[in-house]
Amino acid sequence: MKKQNTLTAYLLIGIGLFFLLKQLNIPILNNFYSWQTIIIIIGLVLLIHSYITKNYQNLFSGTILLGLGIHFYGLAYYPFWIDHWAMYVLIVGVAFIVRFLQTKEGLIPGILLTAFSLVMMFSVQLPSWFNWIYTIVDVMERFWPVLLIIFGLFLLTKRK
Repeated sequence: MKKQNTLTAYLLIGIGLFFLLKQLNIPILNNFYSWQTIIIIIGLVLLIHSYITKNYQNLFSGTILLGLGIHFYGLAYYPFWIDHWAMYVLIVGVAFIVRFLQTKEGLIPGILLTAFSLVMMFSVQLPSWFNWIYTIVDVMERFWPVLLIIFGLFLLTKRK
C-alpha cells in the first residue's frame, strides 16, 4: 500500500469498526456509541499513522483530537470529571510534549502549558499559606486570553 493511502485506510477501518460494533449492539459497549468516540478514533488513527509511517507531522493534531475526545467523553459520562477551562490548555501542553518525544521540538511550551493548566485547575485546593497565589490566579483567569495571545506571539517571533 502506498504511504499516501495509509491514513485514509486507517480512517476507514476505524470508522468502519465503530459502525459495525454499533450495528452489533453489544450491551457492554453501549456507552461508546457516541460522537466523542468518533473523535477519539480519529485522534488514534492520526497517532497510529504517524508512528507507523514515521512521519510525525500528525502527532500534534492526533494528540489534540484524542485528548478532546477523551475530555468530552469524560464530561458526558463521568460525574467526577474535571470541567475546567484549563483542561484544554492541558491537552495542548500534552500534545507539545508528545510531539517533542519524536521531533525534539516543543518541550518548553509543553511544560509551561501543562504546568500552567495544572496550577489553574488545582488552585482552589491550595493551603492557606499560599493565599498570595489566589490573587495571581484571579488575574490570570481574568486575562488568560491575553496571555495566550502573548505566548503565541512569542512563539512566532522565536522561530524567526
